[in-house]
This record gives sequence, C-alpha cells and structure tokens, in this order.
Amino acid sequence: MKHLNLTPKEFCDATDACEEGREFAEKYNTMAEVWDACPGADWLLWILTAIAAPVNDKTERLFAVWCARNTPMHDGRTTSALLTDPRSVAALEVAERFAHGNATTEELAVARHAARAAAWAAAGASAGDAAGAAAWAAAGAAARDAAWAAAGAAAEAADAAEARAAQANQLRTMVSNPFKGGRK
Repeated sequence: MKHLNLTPKEFCDATDACEEGREFAEKYNTMAEVWDACPGADWLLWILTAIAAPVNDKTERLFAVWCARNTPMHDGRTTSALLTDPRSVAALEVAERFAHGNATTEELAVARHAARAAAWAAAGASAGDAAGAAAWAAAGAAARDAAWAAAGAAAEAADAAEARAAQANQLRTMVSNPFKGGRK
C-alpha cells in the first residue's frame, strides 16, 4: 500500500483528487479521520484504489449485493422493494453464493444473463431501472465493476445523501480503515 503516511492535503496532491474530494478531505487532520467521515462508498473505493489496496472480489461482490438489496430510499423502503422480477432476486442470490464459493462461474453467467433480461424488462416498464441495473451489475463477472455500478444504480433510486451514507457505512463494516494503526 502507498500514501498511508500522508496528511489529507498531501494525499490529495499525490493522488490528484477531485476538487470536491479535496475540499472534504482537507477539513480533517488525518486520512484515518477522512476515511471514518467519508460520505460515499464511491470515494472510499477510490481511496482504496489510490493507496493500492483494492478490495478483494468477495468483499466487492457482497458489497454490491448489499447495495442492491439494502440501500435506503426516500420513502422509507430499501432498494430490495424494487426487485420485483424473480430473475433479479435470483441473480443476487447467485452472486452472493458465488462470493462465498458456493456457485460456479457458469451459474453466475446464467444469472447475469437472466438479470440483464430482467433489467431490460424493468427499463421498458421504467419502474425498476435502478434495481434491475443493480441486480445485473451485482451478478456481473467483474466484481469491481459490479460494486461501482450497483452502488451508483441503487443511489439513483434513493435519496442520494442518505443512500451514499448508508453505502459508505456498510463498506466501512466490510473494509477496515487502512489508515489506522499508528499512521496518519
């Protein structure tokens, strides 16, 4: 891992952080504080990439599944309420089983294909766009792409700030703060 001993300003300079991220990070004294207060999973995933500490496929896939099922929406429901097509629900189940080593790549491919068909059907109906895309992404072959796509798609269907916070909090339960342990 790299950039672990930098101040937030040094970290932002070294990683060419976006202006919004820089403004957020520079309010804190340490990168450990930035990690703990970070408002979005997308930024946390970006930080992990920037320090060359990518999350393993299992964690990313399980995070994507969590996002597709549990991201809060403005009306008090979670995104699972949008998963009305059994193919989307099944795709998440297969993605979860695959993450735990209990499904094959062939099963994952079949589930991904079915979830994609569900996403297209949902897009036609327009009511389940985000849920279908999140389910399709979660079942996708690329865990990193699935995590990012599911987080984004689920957030689109939810109150953005609340959704981002819930996703960030969940990711922090799955990936410990890489800046803790005597480092800045």
